[in-house]
Amino acid sequence: MELADLELVAAVADAGSITHGAVRAHLSLPSASARIRALERSVGAPLFDRDRRGVTPTPAGRLLLEHARDILRSVGRMRVELAEYTEGHGATVRVLAGTSARTDVVPAVTSFLRDRPTVRIDLAESTSTETVAALAARRAELGLVSDTTDMGELRSSVLRADPLVVVVPPGDPLTGGGAVSFADVLRRPFVGLSQGSALAEYLEGHAMPLGGRPVYRVRLPGLDAVCHAVAHGGGVAVLPRHGISAWLDDGRLAAVDLDEPWAHRSLVVCHRDESELSATALALRDHLVAGG
Repeated sequence: MELADLELVAAVADAGSITHGAVRAHLSLPSASARIRALERSVGAPLFDRDRRGVTPTPAGRLLLEHARDILRSVGRMRVELAEYTEGHGATVRVLAGTSARTDVVPAVTSFLRDRPTVRIDLAESTSTETVAALAARRAELGLVSDTTDMGELRSSVLRADPLVVVVPPGDPLTGGGAVSFADVLRRPFVGLSQGSALAEYLEGHAMPLGGRPVYRVRLPGLDAVCHAVAHGGGVAVLPRHGISAWLDDGRLAAVDLDEPWAHRSLVVCHRDESELSATALALRDHLVAGG
């Protein structure tokens, strides 16, 4: 029984599907199916009950899964501790975050590094769904996501409120009333972040059930560039209030609340069980929760 077999069993159990579990374990479906059949022959009992809705662990599968998770946690901890040792008791902590969160945490990350000269932080952009999958697959240690994300068995701590608002120039007709629906906003031309950004994909996902999608006049890299375009009449935008506070505070832009449940969100830092994190990742988590 190989470590990859245990990782596959855990991935399939978490996904409730051999197909999706294979993706999480970075295996082709035929390879994953063959590995599970070989494991079942080795154990002498089925590991998963299969039906049209997916798979669920059998009693033997639950027993194997319990031990597999213990072993994977130990191996994960061993890897991070060895990495710290071989890198001079420093570490590289991989952190995944959405578009605005990645920008917002730069000051906190910088202050964390100030007194830790051997520590390195790899801060990469990722959608919330991709972040959760990467954490579960042990490809990152910390993730910054919206609390509206299905985080499965990951642990999380709230960092701050992170509502999305409609951003318009001062005096825009939308500022004359209360909160507006996303359907109403979709009738306006949009300024947005570059295609493929986490926030752009989030908005397009919520536009699809409404039978539309934002029509972008221009797409730009970075919140400041989007704000500049909106301020000069390029269109409206939907952005996180916290990330554009400077533009709102000095009156260059106005914000209108979105009357949508998915817009009222909080930013959280999420991770696997603390026993699987390096001391450096835990310290960074605590630093972020404390406000940097």
